[in-house]
Amino acid sequence: MIHGAIEKNYLTQSSITPKMANLNVAILGPEGYAKNIGKKGTATDIAFYNLKRGTTTVTLIEPTRYPERLAPLFYAASMSGCALIVIDRTDHIFAEKVLMLNSLEIRKGYIVLQNYLSEEQIAPFISGTVLEGYQTLPDDPVLIREELLAFAATLPEHEPEEKESSCGTVTIDHHFNVKGIGTVILGGVERGFIRKHDILTLLPEKKDIQLRSIQKHDDNAEWAVKGDRVGLALKNIDADQLDRGDVLTNDRDLISSSGISGNVELVPYWKTKLSEGMVVHTGHWMQFITGRITSSGGSHEKPEITIDLEKEIVCLPGEKVVLHYLDGGKLRIIGTITI
Repeated sequence: MIHGAIEKNYLTQSSITPKMANLNVAILGPEGYAKNIGKKGTATDIAFYNLKRGTTTVTLIEPTRYPERLAPLFYAASMSGCALIVIDRTDHIFAEKVLMLNSLEIRKGYIVLQNYLSEEQIAPFISGTVLEGYQTLPDDPVLIREELLAFAATLPEHEPEEKESSCGTVTIDHHFNVKGIGTVILGGVERGFIRKHDILTLLPEKKDIQLRSIQKHDDNAEWAVKGDRVGLALKNIDADQLDRGDVLTNDRDLISSSGISGNVELVPYWKTKLSEGMVVHTGHWMQFITGRITSSGGSHEKPEITIDLEKEIVCLPGEKVVLHYLDGGKLRIIGTITI
């Protein structure tokens, strides 16, 4: 059903470039909470819901297979510039969401309280985290929808100059073949902007492909900028050659590496020693890559480690990567490491 809708959109929409600002929001609450706020779109282990008013759009992202799987929580938060967290109890799942948002430095957000919880009751649990700056909203989908649209409308719109050379980066979260179109990916623009017909490099595979067309919220577009949720039709690549987390870019500043070394900034309450042989997962953009610690030193408070990765990680020098330990029980987020 999802693929059929995308095929229909690609075949029927006119070639226009809507001038719109898009807000990506992680919705961390009961599964399906976003369905009363936006219109449901693509849904796998992460579900997307859309809002649109005029030229303003909001993309809501829910981690549908969390908490049994940690990766969807990372994906939803990593893709977003804003979060809405629904709190009905102060348990370890709530704490894990707080740690993820804090590790990814999602500073803009909203809190919805349920089960008669008060701001005073949750204050000790969010003290010293980014959630201290979040605004509390009533548990009302209509009011939440209006607040998100109002905030999205304040975001600056950037239309590239006609002669401005594109330099952008897109991360892939879904990919498939569409009859009559070919390879299509869904993803988000992480940096800069891209134009229709750009030649982009697929990383970490280092393969050049051509961007045939761009869609933003079902409208054909000539360009897309940071923050846009996009569907891209690609030339010179098959869908089965792609993976979630792959990066499309013409930004030469990006690097890819099969290893990471550095000091870890641990989350509060982390007690497990980071020892050689330990299997961890590194999270950056839509990448969630398995790795093994091959050396460990430094102090217990700020360990220095080296990680060998199963697949190269793509990033900018100096960016932070979130470290996860899936066997950690109630505490699965280790902290961050700077590449």
